Amino acid sequence: MAKILITSGPTRQYLDPVRYLTNASSGRMGAALADSALRAGHAVTIVTGPVSIEYPSEAKTLWVTTTQEMLDTVQQIFPSHNGLIGAAAPCDYMPRKILSEKISKDGRPLQLELIETPDVVATAAASRLGHQWVVGFALETDDRRFRSIVKMQKKCCDLMVSNGPTAIDSPHNEVEIIDSDGNTLAQVAGTKSQVADAILHWIQVQLISRYTGVKS
Repeated sequence: MAKILITSGPTRQYLDPVRYLTNASSGRMGAALADSALRAGHAVTIVTGPVSIEYPSEAKTLWVTTTQEMLDTVQQIFPSHNGLIGAAAPCDYMPRKILSEKISKDGRPLQLELIETPDVVATAAASRLGHQWVVGFALETDDRRFRSIVKMQKKCCDLMVSNGPTAIDSPHNEVEIIDSDGNTLAQVAGTKSQVADAILHWIQVQLISRYTGVKS
């Protein structure tokens, strides 16, 4: 058995007390991965942004709102886990200044200065212990395979799951699972539950067996 940490869903970056930047991530992929891992006998912790879906009751679920909160939570609990699956879609940008009062319409264009948020998966991977593994997700609109491999190398992931924008808020997904040498382990299309089972299979074969001695 492995202890697996899964990030899931979107995050929100507030502009003022009522408006925020986010994306349409539903958390379905994270929930499917959690269900698959639990069925395989693993212990699961989920760190999730705001979603309307339900996660498996057998998993421990921790709720966050912003990307920084997701990072802080992951950094706090990752040392007690064997691996991380970064299935969340954290907001990549945040306003340089968050206003304390609601922005009022005045008929003029509104200019926002945005800065990058911290990278949750890359930060966790950089601080992991020798027995820990990290699996990332890359959602790209073009040059998917190339960009996914570059992202895997930058984030120091052991495996990368490449998918496209049609996965967002959909019950289905189509992914390519890539190892650290850039080899395609599998291309899988189907429901997110079917895709999650395939991802967990390769995590078991490539990572869990190697790092924990648990055989597939």
